[in-house]
Amino acid sequence: MIRILVADDHAVVRQGVVQILADVKDMLVKDEAQNGAETLDKILKYEYDVVLLDISMPGRSGLEVLEDIKAQRPKLAVLILSMHPEEQYAVRALRAGASGYLTKASAPQELIGAIRKAASGGKYVTASLAEKLADELDLDTQKLPHERLSNREHQVMLMLASGKSVSDIADELCLSVKTISTYRTRVMSKMAMKKNAELTLYAVHNKLIN
Repeated sequence: MIRILVADDHAVVRQGVVQILADVKDMLVKDEAQNGAETLDKILKYEYDVVLLDISMPGRSGLEVLEDIKAQRPKLAVLILSMHPEEQYAVRALRAGASGYLTKASAPQELIGAIRKAASGGKYVTASLAEKLADELDLDTQKLPHERLSNREHQVMLMLASGKSVSDIADELCLSVKTISTYRTRVMSKMAMKKNAELTLYAVHNKLIN
């Protein structure tokens, strides 16, 4: 039996996953968590085979939580299940130790297959993501500016590029306006930009946002 922890701040998403897996004989949703702190607390207290982890949660981002999980439980399989398209976070997630990356638009059978693959110690990678990873290996040379950002800086950059204000981002991530302002300063410095509009143009050009 594959024991699963579903970590997502939206109850409707957690319940949706529970319903999808309810009739799968070799899987059991053992627990749910609604934020990073609860996720980490549960993986230290209980045994799971796979964690289904959202990227966009209040407080610590899913990628930061992923890094913490791998530090505490290196062999625990973590599948990212996100609303964000692969282009935005998938490569970063795999680099951080994820066993795979799926969007919430994925078909139920794809989710079930990915869980089985992760539970057996494998990596679940879509054909499009495999191609992107291959391209990354070919490009050992210079990284694009956004690839030099930390995971949190990358998250803030995408939110700024999509038109959100510093205060909006602070509210959404449950962080202070001062903290988000600091991240914005770092992002602008690393990407050699001065205005949010430049971030938006860059993100659209590199297909990071629509």
